[in-house]
Amino acid sequence: MSTQHELEGPSSTGRCRPSRTPHPAAASPPILPAAAARRWQRRYVLAVHVSDLTIVAAVVAAGLLLRVGSAADVADHARTLSGFVTGLLVVACLALARVWDEHTLGNGSEELRRVARAFLGSGVAVGLGGLALQISSVRPWVFGVLPLCAALCLLSRYALRRLLHRRRRDMRCMLPVLAVGSHEVVADLIYRTRRDPHFGWRVTGVCTPTGATAGGGPSLDGVPVVGDLDAVGGLARNGGYRIVAVASAPGWGPPRLHRLAWELEGTGTELAVDPDLVEVAGPLLHVAPADGLPLLRLSTPRLTGTAQLVKDVVDRAAAAVLLVLLALPLLVVTLVVWADGGPAFTVQERLGRGGRTFRMLTFRTTVYGHRSRSTRAGTVLRRHAVDELPQLVHVLTGAMSLVGPRPRPPLAQEFHLHGADGHRRLLVRPGMTGLSQISGRGERTPDELVRLDLRYVENWSAALDMSILWRSLGAMVRGRGVL
Repeated sequence: MSTQHELEGPSSTGRCRPSRTPHPAAASPPILPAAAARRWQRRYVLAVHVSDLTIVAAVVAAGLLLRVGSAADVADHARTLSGFVTGLLVVACLALARVWDEHTLGNGSEELRRVARAFLGSGVAVGLGGLALQISSVRPWVFGVLPLCAALCLLSRYALRRLLHRRRRDMRCMLPVLAVGSHEVVADLIYRTRRDPHFGWRVTGVCTPTGATAGGGPSLDGVPVVGDLDAVGGLARNGGYRIVAVASAPGWGPPRLHRLAWELEGTGTELAVDPDLVEVAGPLLHVAPADGLPLLRLSTPRLTGTAQLVKDVVDRAAAAVLLVLLALPLLVVTLVVWADGGPAFTVQERLGRGGRTFRMLTFRTTVYGHRSRSTRAGTVLRRHAVDELPQLVHVLTGAMSLVGPRPRPPLAQEFHLHGADGHRRLLVRPGMTGLSQISGRGERTPDELVRLDLRYVENWSAALDMSILWRSLGAMVRGRGVL
């Protein structure tokens, strides 16, 4: 990692090192336990919540009292309804924009951008709703009340941030950090966090490749060395740290970083990493420049919550529509397969979300005897992935998804083959199609396909699902049997 600040000559490793003059505030820093850090974080989040909701309620109430939007052709009840709907939409948009995420509060511009996006979205929603319903009374709310509300919320957050920064100058409201990496990079991070207390990080523990300093000492710039690279996982979970900052070091690479990220899920401990170590992209990454040091904060993959609820609703609604539209073709295929001798469907026990088993349906495409062979219809069904369409029933019931991390859910006896990677794929429902199916699965090894499934799990988004579905549809039409 490079620095844009005052530098000394290059170190033995070729990196530029900042001056080792200690920060005045670092003389005997108080160590803030993780429990205390969580308490002040909860209080700060609560203060922002109360501030935002109070401003929204007060501005909406003032608008109603001042009869905003009233006119000769506008009834009182229409004006009142416009005000209440506007207030509810603002709160909903604030929640959807995740403006109260504790990881973005108090630092950087991302917090303010989310607030601005929330109010812009609510303004567009109110304006389009008024236009569709021909309610002229919404105009003053869109062009007057909402901008005022947004400005007050931004000012309130700025004031709270100034108060937080004032406390951090006194080394209060800090987050304990476990720094991982080579001696030079970790020393650089300690120096920078001491020089920039507004950022809120306090390095209270260090892990180095050898478990000691370059000279074999127990501490680095006054911070204790608490372990080597193998100890990072256990220390991150149980050592009382709120941030684990990982930099480049011999023996540390992307696979090890992935395992650490999985270990930290659900612990409330955040992960910040050197960009060279990151293999994920999209909404999981947020820039965290500690005094100019380029670090990326990795958000936990959101496998539950509002986004998952939306995915569930869309999946089931789409499956219901497709089953209705394809009812006649599916009946014809069923009769054709049945007429070829034997049952129309095959049923297999497969593993679904959380390792729960379900009985998965597919159209039968083979005849079993001394030697199994494809039926006359089976070759065509597989080529166009029609044999998988009965799985729409499982999407409708919630056992599967249209897009997921393992297009054919694994058999129970296959689960152990990929260890922790296989377990992680079961965090979400299996899909009828997926990223590994549209990425040349015939040319990839099983381990490469597993990595593609994991990439989907960790980078899920609605846009990614739409892209996979579109490419899958094209492959089906061309007869490449994607599903």
